[in-house]
Amino acid sequence: MSLPDLAAVLWRQREMLEELSFRLECEQLLLAAGRTRRLARATGEVETLLDQLQLLEIHRAAASDLACCEVGLPPGARLEELAAAAEPPWTGVLLEHRNALLTLTGELSVLAETNRHLMSAGFRAVESALARLGVHPGPSSVGYDAQGRTGLPVIGASTVVDRNL
Repeated sequence: MSLPDLAAVLWRQREMLEELSFRLECEQLLLAAGRTRRLARATGEVETLLDQLQLLEIHRAAASDLACCEVGLPPGARLEELAAAAEPPWTGVLLEHRNALLTLTGELSVLAETNRHLMSAGFRAVESALARLGVHPGPSSVGYDAQGRTGLPVIGASTVVDRNL
């Protein structure tokens, strides 16, 4: 019964990776269009999916170990090894899952790298705009310092917005 269980977990993993791909593409479109209003929500959805995938990975590892024991392999064997040791039709099913997972993870790597590049470019544009306004946030403009401060300077209202307008 463990091979069908593993196949079900692998299907769920593929579905979640497809969903992650979609969410990363949405995030990418928002970044590329400069539409940052919903970027935090899109990023939150990506983070939620990553958390769910981590949990599913635990289930996949457990199901895989049971399947390995069923076919006489030691726990922790690779999916390719498990497929080779399994009887048809499981050999084909497991190899299909393996190939699909490899393809999806490759696509996800490209999407994630592109999104990182777009976010970095956006950050540099914001810093450049601040510099043109005479605000120089310095090297700690990203993240937090040891006291939990963001490192962004306090900007006087007259520096950025002319209140007389």
